[in-house]
Amino acid sequence: MATHESPTGPDEQAAAAVPDGQRLVADLVVERFRAWGVPRVFGYSGDGINPVMGALRRAAGDPAFVQARHEESAALMATGHAKYTGGVGVVLSTQGPGAVHLLNGLYDAKLDHQPVVAVVGQQPTTALGAEYQQELDLTALFSDVAAQYVQAVLAPEQAGMVLDRAFRTALATRSPCVVVLPHDVQTQPAPAVPPHEHGVVATSPQWRAPRVLPADDDLADAAEVLNAGRRVALLVGQGARDAGATVRAVAERLGAGVTTSLLGKPWWDETLPTSCGVMGHLGTTASAWLMQHCDTLLMVGTNDPWTEFYPAPGQARAVQVDLDGRHLGNRYPVEVGLVGDADETLSALLPLLTERTDTGWRAQVAGEVERWQRIAEERAALGAVPLNPERVVRALSAHLPETAQVSVDVGSVVYWYARHLRLPPGVPAHLSSTLASMGSGLPYGLAAKLAAPDRPVVALVGDGAMQMNGIAELVTLASRWQDWADPHFVVLVLHNNDLAEVTWEQRETEGDPRYDVSQSLPDFPYARYAELLGLGGIRIDSPADVDDAWAHAFTAGRPVVIEAIVDPDVPLLPPFPAGAEKMDSFRRALDAEDGSERARDLLERQAKQESD
Repeated sequence: MATHESPTGPDEQAAAAVPDGQRLVADLVVERFRAWGVPRVFGYSGDGINPVMGALRRAAGDPAFVQARHEESAALMATGHAKYTGGVGVVLSTQGPGAVHLLNGLYDAKLDHQPVVAVVGQQPTTALGAEYQQELDLTALFSDVAAQYVQAVLAPEQAGMVLDRAFRTALATRSPCVVVLPHDVQTQPAPAVPPHEHGVVATSPQWRAPRVLPADDDLADAAEVLNAGRRVALLVGQGARDAGATVRAVAERLGAGVTTSLLGKPWWDETLPTSCGVMGHLGTTASAWLMQHCDTLLMVGTNDPWTEFYPAPGQARAVQVDLDGRHLGNRYPVEVGLVGDADETLSALLPLLTERTDTGWRAQVAGEVERWQRIAEERAALGAVPLNPERVVRALSAHLPETAQVSVDVGSVVYWYARHLRLPPGVPAHLSSTLASMGSGLPYGLAAKLAAPDRPVVALVGDGAMQMNGIAELVTLASRWQDWADPHFVVLVLHNNDLAEVTWEQRETEGDPRYDVSQSLPDFPYARYAELLGLGGIRIDSPADVDDAWAHAFTAGRPVVIEAIVDPDVPLLPPFPAGAEKMDSFRRALDAEDGSERARDLLERQAKQESD
């Protein structure tokens, strides 16, 4: 990432903006944001960070400040910004409770390997250690989530260096980093040029991505394994973000079937005849078949945690490509691990691979893909009361604009996204995958829209996530949409008054019946609330209205909330054969529930589809 200063120089701009001409450490912080190419920062104000807020005001929108309704949402927005743009997400908060609220969003960045920098206010240095109001040991608080870099700034001469190291480390390690700024340090004069003396470290806002490529001998070893395979499978993760064409060329050369992780789904063309869809518990029947029958596995840029859905250890020889060597062999025993950029590495590997002439394996894979597509279509058409959520999400595929961006919250909606939504090439879709944090859908969608206000956004959210923080962030949406070149921001709320994913998990993993007081959600009028905020609201409870709702939402002149009244009894059945092992647990739980006849019937019908 190349960086640059403004033509007139940040020092002169800041000095001119401060009424008394004095440039503060807070102004230096904002200058560093500009130098690192930060277009906007997310956050919430408070006394501990107010000097930096003043500097942002003096900066007149460069960078812009985005006020969320809660610091957790702000941190999720910063992570979303990193995912959609590839740049560093930046979040600001005050000390004490504000700092604590950041943790969830920062852990989302850590577990999904995204560069984020949090700048957190702190009480004055003169009060630290006194059990002062809102005083927390912030370096200790953030020491795990920002394990790569967390540092308090204790002197003006230190500020630029710490900020530069935070940004460089976030980019180099793809992780969150934290800078703690005591209030009194923020308000001290910043040196125009740090003194050249012992104990003061020179610095510059500069980082550029390296070229990472394995050694020739290692590439040859990987080619030997892959060329020996007769039933090759590819597992594609988010590391293939910029390597789609090369991954496809390798798959075609090897005659391979392809499955993806959740994070890899947007970076692979799922319309291809050997595209088996998402792997794992919420994945497809075709992906489970592929992993069960392959004899060779090539993993590209993935650290997918669903290890029970990988081939059984010893079944398949494996090659793994990852930019982070710590991931090699982390999920499956690999014979050759290649540390390198996915596009560079596969481009170097491709000439060493032998073209497959036997198309038998490829034909088998294509047949299983066709079978899965029939199953998915049949499931979406199954009768439910009043609406089948699979049908609602599946219908989006025909209406999703080619310029759209998609955000997905956590819950049962992820299953329907993974199994049913076809993303046009170039349409990014992101979710909190490894942390799986509810409440990420609206913050992610807002980050996507702010980064590209001329592109439509679709946020897929369950009612549990909406009640957690989505309702609040609709307020943010309502306050900003009129500034956007394209006003289209569609929020689908799957309204079933149930924490459906957890309900089905209880049945599956514990054999326990649904616990009503834990799982039931209070009713809320999502569409009518949207209208109160000046947004569009559509409530649907009939299959006949699904397509019209999607069509209207993408032609309305404002953001729209589609409130779909869906059936919580639609099962979350894992693909067979793993799903078959869970059937007794499902049945035992449903047998202990009153009024479970419809859920039991739908479960048995889905199981029959898997078995036929």
